[in-house]
Amino acid sequence: MSQVSPAARCRHDRPGWAAVLLVLGLLVGCASPRGTRGLGAGATREPVGPRIDVEYQPRDAEAARQVRLAVERALPRLQRWGTFDDTVTIVVHPNHASLERAANRPGHDFLRAWARYEQIELQSPRTWSSRGASQGQVDELLLHELTHSLMYQVASDRLGWTRKRIPLWFREGMASYTAEQGYRVSSLDDLEQYWRKHPHADPLSQADALYQAESGVVYGAAHHAFTFLVRRYGEDAIRGVLDAMGRGPDFDRAFQQAVGVPQERFLQDFRRYVRLRGFKGARQLHPLRPRPAMPLPVAPLPTLQ
Repeated sequence: MSQVSPAARCRHDRPGWAAVLLVLGLLVGCASPRGTRGLGAGATREPVGPRIDVEYQPRDAEAARQVRLAVERALPRLQRWGTFDDTVTIVVHPNHASLERAANRPGHDFLRAWARYEQIELQSPRTWSSRGASQGQVDELLLHELTHSLMYQVASDRLGWTRKRIPLWFREGMASYTAEQGYRVSSLDDLEQYWRKHPHADPLSQADALYQAESGVVYGAAHHAFTFLVRRYGEDAIRGVLDAMGRGPDFDRAFQQAVGVPQERFLQDFRRYVRLRGFKGARQLHPLRPRPAMPLPVAPLPTLQ
C-alpha cells in the first residue's frame, strides 16, 4: 500500500479512498502484546500529564512539545471513559523505520502510531511530511491512540488486556468516535453498497480476514457500528462494558451484561439498519438505558432475505 501524506485532509461527505488510506495511519493494529522498549541512551523521558510520559531524542524536542500539548487537550475528552490505572509512555521515534520495528509491523508505510496498554509508539510528527505535522493532526492522532490505551487499562490489567477478546469494530470504533474521525472513514452509503455487492462478507465479524483487502470498509464499519451503539444505548453502556470487563468477564459476556443483548444481536440490528438504509431520513436517536434491542425506525422496505 502506498504511503499517504498525513497532511492531506478530506472533509467531504463521501471521502475518497486516499482519505480512507490516510486514516489507517491512526487506526491500524493498535493491540499487540509484544514487549516494548524505549529509545536507549541519550533519550529524554519526562512527564506530560497524569500517568503519561514522553520519551524522545534531542532532535525531537519540538515534537515532544506538540505531544505535551496534545496530551493536555486529550485528557479532558478521555475522562468520559475513565482514568489511567498505569503509566503510558509515548515514545517518539525519529523515523518511520524505527516505528515499524517497535510496532513489529514491517511494510506499513502509512503507519504513524501504534498503541498498547502501557506504551504508544509514535513516529515523530516532524517526519510525517516535508513540512511536518500540524498541532491539530497530532492532537487528533494522540486522542485516538490514548483512547486505545485507556480502554485496555479500564478493561483489564497489564497481564490480561490481550485476553479480553475485544473485537476490532469496538476497539477502533471507540477510538475513532472519541477523536471525532467520522469524516475520515467511508460513509454508511458506502457500507450499504458494499454489503449489497458482497452479501456474504462482513467487515464486522470478519474484520481480521478482510483487513488486508478491504481495510477502508472495515474501519468505516467499525466507526459507524460504535456510533450506532452510543446513539441507541448511550455512553453509559460503553462505560458499563469496560467496567464489566474490568471485573473479570471477556468482551462478549461484558457486552451482554452492560447492553442487555448479545453482541451478535446488536450487530444484526446494525446490519439491518444499514441494509435497509435506516440512516436516510430516520429520526435522531436519544441515548437510552440498556434494554433489549429493537430495530431502528426505517422507511418501509421489503424484508431482507
